[in-house]
Amino acid sequence: MTKERVLTGITTTGTPHLGNYVGAIKPAIEASKHSDIDSFFFLADYHALIKCHDPVQVRQSTKEIAATWLALGLDTDNSTFYRQSDVPEITELSWILTCMTAKGLMNRAHAYKAAAQANIDEGEDADKAITMGLFSYPVLMAADILMFNGKKIPVGKDQIQHVEMARDIAQRFNHHFDDLFVLPEAEVGDDVAVLNGLDGRKMSKSYNNTIPLFLTEKKLQKHINKIKTNLLEPGEPKNTEDSTVFQIWQAFATEQQTQYMRDQFANGIAWGQAKKELFALINDEIGPARERYEELMADGDFIEKELQKGGERAREYASALLKKVRAAVGIAPILK
Repeated sequence: MTKERVLTGITTTGTPHLGNYVGAIKPAIEASKHSDIDSFFFLADYHALIKCHDPVQVRQSTKEIAATWLALGLDTDNSTFYRQSDVPEITELSWILTCMTAKGLMNRAHAYKAAAQANIDEGEDADKAITMGLFSYPVLMAADILMFNGKKIPVGKDQIQHVEMARDIAQRFNHHFDDLFVLPEAEVGDDVAVLNGLDGRKMSKSYNNTIPLFLTEKKLQKHINKIKTNLLEPGEPKNTEDSTVFQIWQAFATEQQTQYMRDQFANGIAWGQAKKELFALINDEIGPARERYEELMADGDFIEKELQKGGERAREYASALLKKVRAAVGIAPILK
């Protein structure tokens, strides 16, 4: 039986938060438990350099994210867990793909367009402070995916475009050179694709509105209490559709628990009570892993060994595929 390959990664620029957990880590770890799935999970530390130029922060984030995956039960014997920078074949492939990627495709990337529009809105040159890293990082993301021929790519809705770009780039390479790359497909969870943060916007380090995953119980409750709500009083029915409290609840709840909270909203539950129950729901799920996370953070050697193990396994595949890619484009030993 041929296993289906699933690949996902998290950029090492901050502390893992509930949005990372719901959108990427939890479904990825669940997928890794299936015998018919070949799982690849990585720490995107080269991507981190696009936004973060603080080496201490990049190193700390790498450690925190690795500890998070391991604490939540990732089986590194049944999956490939690695650091992007430990697989140099990825960056080499990125350059080869760059030479096959139309600039017009990169012009349409959401992140670049948003940054350029922000400059224009402020009366500045469209490309002010925009690096080539930001402009071309969809190509590096394509290399991450295509290097291991990932078929299913679990992402939030905001990342669907990048998977589609990787697919376009793969099709162009396959057509022009050789049929070496599997065409990837974005996989977005039906229930919660992008989790809202404290202010109601997408939970993101960029907005400083995240709820870190492994806060102490006291700090977790304090963060949940900061979630923005409306001014409806206890007893007044509340709308679930525009409520961050309900959206986060739904991401952690069973169908029965979701219906329970839907009924509570209709009955006018007080915001304080809703947040108290939300804390209990989240804490019940992540609490058991919190202690293991703290143990791992105190044992950097163990984390490093796990990453090195995964890096060696990843390179075995990557080097073989890159050899074929090189030959396809004409970069190969000169024969008699």
